[in-house]
Amino acid sequence: MSARLALLSVSDKRGLVEFARGLVDAGFDLLSTGGTAAALAAAGIPYVPVSTHTGSPEIMDGRVKTLHPRIHGGLLGRRGVDDAVAAEHGIQFIDVVAVNLYPFEATVNRGAPDHEVIENIDIGGPSMVRSAAKNHDRVHVVVDPADYPEVLAALGGDDPALRRRLAARAFRHTACYDAIIASWFGADAGEPFPSETAIPIRRAQTLRYGENPHQSAAFYTTPLERGRALGRAVQLQGKELSFNNLGDLEGALRIAFDLAGPGVAIIKHANPCGAAVHPEGLAAAYRLALSADPVSAYGGILAFNRPVTAAVAEVVLASKVFYEVIAAPGFDEGARALLAPRVNLRVMELPADWAESASPGRDARRVHGGWLLQDWDVAQPVAWSSAAREASDAEVAALQFAWAVCRNVKSNAIVLACADSGGWVLNGVGAGQMSRVDSVRLAIAKAARPVAGSVLASDAFFPFADGVRLALEAGVRAMVQPGGSIRDEEVLAAAREAGAAMLLTGVRHFRH
Repeated sequence: MSARLALLSVSDKRGLVEFARGLVDAGFDLLSTGGTAAALAAAGIPYVPVSTHTGSPEIMDGRVKTLHPRIHGGLLGRRGVDDAVAAEHGIQFIDVVAVNLYPFEATVNRGAPDHEVIENIDIGGPSMVRSAAKNHDRVHVVVDPADYPEVLAALGGDDPALRRRLAARAFRHTACYDAIIASWFGADAGEPFPSETAIPIRRAQTLRYGENPHQSAAFYTTPLERGRALGRAVQLQGKELSFNNLGDLEGALRIAFDLAGPGVAIIKHANPCGAAVHPEGLAAAYRLALSADPVSAYGGILAFNRPVTAAVAEVVLASKVFYEVIAAPGFDEGARALLAPRVNLRVMELPADWAESASPGRDARRVHGGWLLQDWDVAQPVAWSSAAREASDAEVAALQFAWAVCRNVKSNAIVLACADSGGWVLNGVGAGQMSRVDSVRLAIAKAARPVAGSVLASDAFFPFADGVRLALEAGVRAMVQPGGSIRDEEVLAAAREAGAAMLLTGVRHFRH
C-alpha cells in the first residue's frame, strides 16, 4: 500500500464514486467494506477489503468488522509520536475517513420490527468517526457527502481549520445519532424525566431572521417524532416561512384543533384575534372568526381544522384579507388552483391524521444556560362544577368554546365568546397582562359584538372579585374559571349576587 490511506464506509452513497475516484487520483489506497465496497467494485474503483487489511474476517453476521487495532490504531495514531508502536503492530496510519451510519432512523420510520431496528444501531461506524475526529490534527473525517469536494480540494495542502470544522460536524453527527437511538428506547422506558438525556434535533431550514431582523434563526425538527409535529407539514406554495410564521402557526393549530366541530383560528402575534366554530362548515366558521376582529386579522395566520375546499377558498379570497399563512389538513384541487395566484401566500398542508394525533415529546423552553421541560398542556377531561346558578345548555356550549380558546392564549388570559348565526365566535381577548383585571378590561374593550350576553373564560382563578365585577357590569352572565383562590368565596359571592353562572374546572391553563 501507499503511504496514504482512506477508509470509506457509508450508508449514504451520494457522491461516493466521485469522491473515491478523487482520492485514488490523489494517490490514496482505499479500504472499504459491505455495501460501500460493492459500489466501488461496480464502478471499477480499486479497494482493499477491511478484512484483508486487518487479517480478521467479519464475524457475527457483520456485527464485528472494523473494531480492530489496525483500524483504530490507524485512526488514532499520531505521526511522529506513535510511529514505533504502529510499525511493531503492522498498523498503517489512515488519513481520510468517510463514514455515515446505519439507517437507524429510516428503519424505525418504515415500521420495522424491533430486532431489525436494533441491528441498525451502528457500533463500528460511530467508533471510527469519533476516533478520526479525536485525531483531527492528522485526519480528515467526513460524515456528510456535501463536504467531499472541499476535502478533495484540501488534500494537497494543510488546512487545520477545515479539519477542526469536520471534527465538530462528526461529533454532532454521532451525538444526534445516539440521541435518536436513546429517544427510541426511551419511548417505552417509563422514565419521563431521566437524570441524563439528549434531545436530537436536525436543521430543517435556515430562516431569514428571528423575531427581529438583527437576530439570526433556524428551524430544527426532532427525528422520529410523529403526531402533531410541524416538520410534517408540507408547504404547497409561497415565500419561505419565517421564525414568527412558525411560532404563530403553532398557536393557530393549537386553537383550531382544540375546537369541537368545523373550526377556524386566526392568530396575530401568538394570540387569537379570531376563532369560531359553525355546524354548517368552514366557510360559515371563517366568516364568524374574521368578524371578531377584522382589523387585527391583516397579516395573520389562518388555520382550519378540516380540509379546505374550493368553496372555502373562495370565501377566504372574497374577504380580501392578507394572510401570511393558511394551514389545513388538506386542500382540494380547486382550492389549490384558487390560491396559487397568491404567490407570496404560504399554504401549509397538514398530515391527514393531525386531528387524531397527539403532540409528540415534551414542551421545552430555552433559558440562559439550560432548558425547562414539561408535559404538553393538552385538554384534560374534567367535570365542571357549578358554584353559582346553574348555566343553561346554551351557556355551557359557549363556555366550552371559550375554554378551548382560552387555554391557548397567553396568560393572564381572558376570553369572551358568544353565539352568532348558529355558531360560536370569539368576542374579545385579554392576553399577556400582568393583572387579571386588566385582561378583563382589555377583552371588553376588544369586543366586536355586545358584551352583554357573552360568556367569559379565565385560564386561572380570579385572585380578587374586581375582574368578575367588571365583567358583570359589562353584561356577562356566565363564566368559567379554575377556582382555588383564597378569595373564592368573595369571587363567587359577586356572581351569585348578580344571578350569574360560575363554573369551576379545577384545572388551570397558564401559558407563559
